[in-house]
Amino acid sequence: MKISVIGCGYLGAVHAAAMADLGHDVIGIDVDAARVEVLAAGHPPFYEPGLPALLARAGASGRLRFSTDIADAAGASVHFVAVGTPQRSDGNGADLTFLNAAVDALLPHLAPGDLVVGKSTVPVGTAADLLPRIATTGASLAWNPEFLREGHAIADTLIPDRIVYGLVRPADETLLDEVYAGALAADVPKIVTDLATAELVKVAANAFLATKISFINAMAEVAEATGADVTQLADALGHDERIGRRFLGAGLGFGGGCLPKDIRAFMARADELGVDQALGFLGEVDAINNRRRDRLVDVVLEEFGGSVAGRRIAVLGLAFKPDSDDVRDSPALDVAVRLAGLGAEVTATDPQAVQTSLRRHPQLRYATCVGAAVTDAEAVLVLTEWREYRELDPAAVGMLASSKLVVDGRNCLDRDEWVAAGWRYRALGRPAAGPARVAAPALVEA
Repeated sequence: MKISVIGCGYLGAVHAAAMADLGHDVIGIDVDAARVEVLAAGHPPFYEPGLPALLARAGASGRLRFSTDIADAAGASVHFVAVGTPQRSDGNGADLTFLNAAVDALLPHLAPGDLVVGKSTVPVGTAADLLPRIATTGASLAWNPEFLREGHAIADTLIPDRIVYGLVRPADETLLDEVYAGALAADVPKIVTDLATAELVKVAANAFLATKISFINAMAEVAEATGADVTQLADALGHDERIGRRFLGAGLGFGGGCLPKDIRAFMARADELGVDQALGFLGEVDAINNRRRDRLVDVVLEEFGGSVAGRRIAVLGLAFKPDSDDVRDSPALDVAVRLAGLGAEVTATDPQAVQTSLRRHPQLRYATCVGAAVTDAEAVLVLTEWREYRELDPAAVGMLASSKLVVDGRNCLDRDEWVAAGWRYRALGRPAAGPARVAAPALVEA
């Protein structure tokens, strides 16, 4: 099939490359000329494992092109719209400026029988608003939400755990079946529904995941007050098949470009619909999540007797999650910035996110490797659970640091191993372990 993908950011670029890899003839459209240039050269402007090879393979096949000219979308039978819907600057609602602009630009190039497919995460009711504009061209509209996990986006596109079609015209199911023939042949479940339900699936899924993460972090707050261990608690809860262990990892909380803004937009839309009480609990989900950052800073302050001024602190991890360079609303980067603001000498590193962090916060000091970050550090903070940080040798790190204090912001380290190597271990929701730290006396002016 000939397919266009409007918007070639994270979602659109991955989708375009994956569709071409499946054998479709794909044109990716974006208004950002620099982005189009690097994508056309096979170099994604963000980190996603496997994507450079996928772009190169699709480009070499001749089935994938990129352009800044929306007219190049003409002739495609299916048009995926994958533009961003960020949080509004004046509130919690979703900003649909890019979505509306993309649809308006596409309208003159649609033909009767074409199918416009929304991929963007939008407030429920958005598709119904777009439908009359698209119908004037004789084209139809469907909504096909994405469920990508950064770091696993290619697999999630090629063989997702489910495919959802929100349809108006029954015949469009056949078109989408042709697009996703490979996944359907692999017995990926398909759910066919209306537009509103398809829109709700994505935001409801994100709201549920955010709630589960904040639930275990709320339990971490209780555990700290009682001396309980939240990691053992999560293990016990996870054996209940009604609950499961996934997303019950207590720690610094969630971030990124999806969960935080999506739950806020969901609450804003519920308020517009007059059902704000139904989603009132999401306000506390958001608040619990943000408190985790406060608490981690407090843990560091406790270990230094109330002040980190002049203290040398190594921060390992800046991206909001491993296998990504995304620092949007990153808890790790936020904590690093807060500690630096309190006077600490922070040296931060990350396998992929140093450059993206540097663009947002040039005032921080960055290192390109763990060794440089931890040398002479008085505290080591693990804030993103990259595999290479989870597998660090505590004895080797201890030979570089000036003081053996580790703060495990993701409960991802082997506590017993670090304590056996002489480290004082702190984590959110777990009792402190290892030798007690003797805080330096406060400076008193003469």
